[in-house]
Amino acid sequence: MTPTTMRAGVLDENLTVRIAELEVPTQGRGELLVRTRACGICSGDVMGWYMRRKAPLVFGHEPAGEVAAVGPDVEGFRPGDRVFVHHHAPCFACDLCARGEFVQCEEWRVGRLVPGGMAEYFVVPSANVRGDTLHLPDSVSFTDASLIEPLACTVKSLRRAGLRGGERVVVIGLGIMGQLHVVLARHAGARQIIGLDRVPFRLARARALGADAVIHVDERDPIETVHALTAGARADVVIVGPGSIEAMELGLALAGRGASVVLFTASRPEERLSVQPYDLYFREIRLVPSYSCGPNDTRDALDLITRRVVTAAQVVTHEFPLAEIAQAYRTAADAGAALKTVVTFP
Repeated sequence: MTPTTMRAGVLDENLTVRIAELEVPTQGRGELLVRTRACGICSGDVMGWYMRRKAPLVFGHEPAGEVAAVGPDVEGFRPGDRVFVHHHAPCFACDLCARGEFVQCEEWRVGRLVPGGMAEYFVVPSANVRGDTLHLPDSVSFTDASLIEPLACTVKSLRRAGLRGGERVVVIGLGIMGQLHVVLARHAGARQIIGLDRVPFRLARARALGADAVIHVDERDPIETVHALTAGARADVVIVGPGSIEAMELGLALAGRGASVVLFTASRPEERLSVQPYDLYFREIRLVPSYSCGPNDTRDALDLITRRVVTAAQVVTHEFPLAEIAQAYRTAADAGAALKTVVTFP
């Protein structure tokens, strides 16, 4: 029997997390009520300037769980089903959706889980039920399933980069998303993968997951080192993980002829990136943003996890129960301590 109240992790304006007791939301027509079993803490969740604009809120958008109740007119789901739920879903009917630009769809941008993924229960809107709620195979654990959304963002990033196999790939920033880029680039058949970071354990993990070389950017000049490692060719694909202008400028400097430079994280809205159009033009450098992921990407991500190409064991460094959500958040924010932090629910 579903309780009437529940616990949830609330992020305040000062970026502290507390447990609040809330009413369990009620599913409406076409909606699901899901009992959360695991929810990852996204790197965006600990990005101060980004989250302060939204706080206070029940954060978390990487949940996996079990269907607790179904609303009228729901098809294909029943109580007890194990599911991944994407916090956004497109309409599939507009011109943008027809072009596959799902994250630009107006409906995609307004949808959200109620009250959020870091709660014992949440309601899935009807659009998300129809468009991006996926059944989980029994072989996929809830912790593994909490990686579907971030992995889907990586799938999209490498697709937009045009990665087909045989490329030289440079990944700037080896947090969770950088590590997933390393794993998928290796799986896709990249010729050479070079990872850049300043945290020793991240550099070591990238080597273990398939990077051919890693560069501690405080100890070696990344431009000179990449030039030497690639025999002067530089990179065919550069993934710029951090949202800093410095990292974006470095990404452009590491790009070889005909390369794609992917901007994977947003900068602050007021910041500006200076580029030299002459250089971009004659070297035909593609500057490619990659924001979030669509339903095609989540399905590909689930397939990769089901086939054990990506597992929680590779990248999840910390798991905390909901009762320790504040410590989980602090750990996730510590770049020197954690790659991926997941909160589990009893």
